[in-house]
Amino acid sequence: MTLSFFDQFMSPTYMGIPLMALALTLPWILYPTPSSRWLNNRLMSLQSWFIGQFTHQLMLPLGLGGHKWATMLTSLMIFLITINMLGLLPYTFTPTTQLSLNMGFALTLWMATVIIGMRNQPTMVLGHLLPEGTPVPLIPVLIIIETISLFIRPIALGVRLTANLTAGHLLIQLIATGAYVLLPMMPTVATLTAVLLLLLTLLETAVAMIQAYVFVLLLSLYLQENV
Repeated sequence: MTLSFFDQFMSPTYMGIPLMALALTLPWILYPTPSSRWLNNRLMSLQSWFIGQFTHQLMLPLGLGGHKWATMLTSLMIFLITINMLGLLPYTFTPTTQLSLNMGFALTLWMATVIIGMRNQPTMVLGHLLPEGTPVPLIPVLIIIETISLFIRPIALGVRLTANLTAGHLLIQLIATGAYVLLPMMPTVATLTAVLLLLLTLLETAVAMIQAYVFVLLLSLYLQENV
């Protein structure tokens, strides 16, 4: 029983063929394609308003050099929200519960921000490793600490997203299993457990959206330091 709780995080396969690429591609089909008409339906208008507001808030603290990242960060935000929300449906697979996928996103984009900073303003980027006014004996120690904290950033990005989604899915499965087992023995307790499951599902829906937003927001903050 303990092992079966973690079966939901296994990468799906069909006849020995991994379906991870299919799970990453299909969510894009759910979004309506923009048209060239002046007037759109309500769904298209809501989608355009949401993307516009999010992009505006995300790019507000960045300079003109960071605005080149608007399309990439907005697309990543929509992609993560879609995958996280679809993963809450029964009998579905959530690719963002895989640490390898999240680390691939986090490490690649973080490295891109660092490379841009080293190319455009290397003095300022290296200056972050040593705070101003540091006593001379503490300089080597602080440089080591700041360097370690710099390299921990992509690890924290990937682990945070993976841990939050994995913990939520495990809690939902545990409580759902408990409600199913208690139903024939203690219907009242099973009903209360089902209500708790509903509240937890609503909480996990919010967590799925918030974690996608936090992932992209932290990337934009790292970008802000390097442009």
